[in-house]
Amino acid sequence: MAKSFTASKAQLKPDPRFGSKLVTKFVNCLMYDGKKSVAFGVFYDAMEIIEKKVTDVPSVEVFNQALENVKPHIEVRSKRVGGATYQVPTPVGHRRQQALAIRWILEAIRARKGRSTSQSLAEELIAAYRREGAAMTKRENVHRMADANKAFAHFAW
Repeated sequence: MAKSFTASKAQLKPDPRFGSKLVTKFVNCLMYDGKKSVAFGVFYDAMEIIEKKVTDVPSVEVFNQALENVKPHIEVRSKRVGGATYQVPTPVGHRRQQALAIRWILEAIRARKGRSTSQSLAEELIAAYRREGAAMTKRENVHRMADANKAFAHFAW
């Protein structure tokens, strides 16, 4: 009998400062080479920068709202019908929405050069909170692509 694995969601523990599993998930994706304490340090430094720049809202709320703003609601998937391949718009599930949002934010901060990771993370989260920035541009491009291909929506079965 094959060994059964538990989902990572079941093993996630809330982070020590905010008590949020979403923060832990984000830090796990941010982490390089198993250096979780370094990743937590980068994240908490970014939260302190956010607290200084956005004074009216708690930093963890800025983080949560930024992720919520970046989540895509619809995406295109390739579907082969007959001899042609169509880009078919399909709705995105909750877990994939979260994974894509985290991935796009991390891609955006890693593309920024010349600043520390915590500074880049803080700036990108503030930009996403205000519905701006590279991660939001990526989301808008995905939505625009789905909208352009809605004529092929009848292939989504």
